[in-house]
Amino acid sequence: MMCQFTKVCNVREGDKVGIAAYGLRRVFMTVQAQIEANLTAELAPAVLEVLNESFMHNVPADSETHFKVTLVSEKFNALRRVRRHQMVYSLLTDLLAGPVHALALHLYTPAEWDEVSEAPASPNCHGGDKR
Repeated sequence: MMCQFTKVCNVREGDKVGIAAYGLRRVFMTVQAQIEANLTAELAPAVLEVLNESFMHNVPADSETHFKVTLVSEKFNALRRVRRHQMVYSLLTDLLAGPVHALALHLYTPAEWDEVSEAPASPNCHGGDKR
């Protein structure tokens, strides 16, 4: 694995998923913290809320598999919603290929956020045993 000095890179060590910062030192963080770090570093959000909604689903206790992200950034200005989602997916590629099973994205420009001021509520789980 190669990391640039200012990039946060995902690494795997056994069953743990973590990040390597500055290419030399490994610091293990929760999946939620990794999502927050990657999005903050690249998008300079005015608002960032990452909620672990795994408890709402049929997964083991303390899982980090289902997330809701609300993010407001000027970098979304002039971008269509699909392009915003693609931008976030590209920043979270390693996590989406690994521990993250579901990711609900609510991405806004500052002007859009001024109009709505909160993301919609997540629906109840319809899979597994939590019907």
